[in-house]
Amino acid sequence: MAKVKGAIVVDTENCKGCALCVEACPTNAISLSEEVNGRGYNFAEASDPNACIGCANCSLVCPDSCITVYKSKVLHVV
Repeated sequence: MAKVKGAIVVDTENCKGCALCVEACPTNAISLSEEVNGRGYNFAEASDPNACIGCANCSLVCPDSCITVYKSKVLHVV
């Protein structure tokens, strides 16, 4: 059976660090960076990329549409 692997890309310059995506992530794969963007905000980043399941909750709650979610199937060969 194939599992879904997810990955996110964050538009770090437009992210205002509201942390809605952090709260919406069921696997705690997202956190706010300790770095700041050009506007002075701590932006969202994939803190645990291997934990991402591609559910897109983060993208759905982002008020500025800063997160793009990619999904791929991972086949397990026995």
